[in-house]
Amino acid sequence: MFTIGDFARHGRVSVRMLRHYDATGLLRPAHVDPATGYRYYAAAQLARLNRVIALKELGLTLQQVQQILDEKVTTEELRAMLRLRRAELEGAMTAAAARLVQVEARLRSIESEGRMPTNDVVIRSIPAIRVAELTATAAGFEPEAISPVIGPLYDELFRRLDAAGIKPTGPGVASYEDAPEGGGRITVHAAVQVAAPLQDGAFRVLDLPPVEHAATVVHRGSMDTVLPTAQALAVWIDENGYRSSGHPREVSLECPDDQDDWVTELQAPVINP
Repeated sequence: MFTIGDFARHGRVSVRMLRHYDATGLLRPAHVDPATGYRYYAAAQLARLNRVIALKELGLTLQQVQQILDEKVTTEELRAMLRLRRAELEGAMTAAAARLVQVEARLRSIESEGRMPTNDVVIRSIPAIRVAELTATAAGFEPEAISPVIGPLYDELFRRLDAAGIKPTGPGVASYEDAPEGGGRITVHAAVQVAAPLQDGAFRVLDLPPVEHAATVVHRGSMDTVLPTAQALAVWIDENGYRSSGHPREVSLECPDDQDDWVTELQAPVINP
């Protein structure tokens, strides 16, 4: 038998917590000295304590924990619940990390306002190119909405091209436009340059029209951090008397394994009224 203090140390919990579990009936002491009121616990009770803590970490209330324990949840059932919670926490951590990247991108955009060298932007014509593409719908233009869509879309496009025996002949070209169903949703176009007949099937092969005038700028780094570059390009277009005349394209010039080393050209069709 252990005193409440010793049991707390072995269970890695506080004495205060054990007293609360006793008061709620969740984990009663194995013995209470009738003269002193001292609580004593058995080593076998560590198993129940571990289950209580694990279920609390799943986000359950103490009442829900008691109901589950009273129903004699098995070790395998508990393990499955913990695995599910672990996956949820990992997903939350990934989402939080992605949000931090976007906050940092917004901050850099704020810090760099008005400091982009004008010679970073080049006005040039873009020739017509033939591409194979797949499309999908994203909830909006926010990076956190686009990123989960465009990555898998490109993976699937390359898988289908490989199955068809078609090799890309040039860079990837991504673009976005308002989706027909509206509601703020957008259509994501994931395309790559190919030399293949026009077709509709497992993927679409089409000719992207030429662009007479496009304001272009090179972004270096992950596309999760493209915001400052894209907004600086928009400012340049406005300040230099141009007007947007079509959907911008993102042309992947270099895509090594480390996304921080990516090189992407942003192409914004413009007219000079």
